[in-house]
Amino acid sequence: MKLYRLYQVDAFTKKIFGGNPAGVVPNADGLAENQMQKIAREMNNSETAFVFKSDSPDYDIEVRFFTPTTEINLCGHATIATHFVRALEGDAKIGRNFQKTKAGILPVDVVEKNGNFSIVMSQGNIKIDEPYPPELVREIADALKISPADFNENCPVAGADNKIAFVGIKSNDLLNNIQPDFSALEKISSKINRNGFYVFTLNPGEEIFVHGRMFAPAWGIAEDPVTGIANGGIGSYFVNFGICREFEKDNRLEFKIIQGEKINRAGEMKVIAEISGGKAENVKIVGEAVVAFKSDFML
Repeated sequence: MKLYRLYQVDAFTKKIFGGNPAGVVPNADGLAENQMQKIAREMNNSETAFVFKSDSPDYDIEVRFFTPTTEINLCGHATIATHFVRALEGDAKIGRNFQKTKAGILPVDVVEKNGNFSIVMSQGNIKIDEPYPPELVREIADALKISPADFNENCPVAGADNKIAFVGIKSNDLLNNIQPDFSALEKISSKINRNGFYVFTLNPGEEIFVHGRMFAPAWGIAEDPVTGIANGGIGSYFVNFGICREFEKDNRLEFKIIQGEKINRAGEMKVIAEISGGKAENVKIVGEAVVAFKSDFML
């Protein structure tokens, strides 16, 4: 029997019960895979992160991410939550940390200001697919129960190798009224090997440029409140298709997003994309977090 620490952290917000909740077990050494899956199922968040000590000088910690039903390679909001917990416990370095995940070894920066922590997660180079053909675009529209005419004509419907498909539409009202056919979305996911559908709007002239919703029934998540991986990916998507050149300065694209408004779990983050040769060379997301509760359990 071992005493484990368990946090529930609301990521991409400083308001408790906002943003995207993630479970974090910061001392997971000794847990078996089936135990982690059961804990994630019990927490019933979209993801729970399990932190293991490093056995290599190449990284500071190893992190594994579980949804209630399966293990995934990487999770943005659970990464923010993990390093926020490590900062609170005094285990994270102020500055650069490295986490080993099934998506590779990735840098995470911890920034401290006036006793508060913000977390900068690097997602590396995200490759964007070619735009989907018209028949697939219509199939996605039907699954979202909207018309292809509702799509933003400046935003091709396309996927990325982070398993997200990006769907730009014309208005926030339309965005907030979407009621997808989740079964149809799941069938499309299996066809295109993209498990999440990030539906978004562009809002030029406003402080928050992107409003989004994320549907991922193939991951067992009907709607994810605030999705770090998707919003990092949209930085690469924008650079790839030249959508937001007005935000580019000194080979860098930077903007703010909000997600989760429809389901009353709104959270915000900053997206930063470094640009080289017309492509996003490195994408980062910057977010804050707050602890909702902490408990201990024996297993």
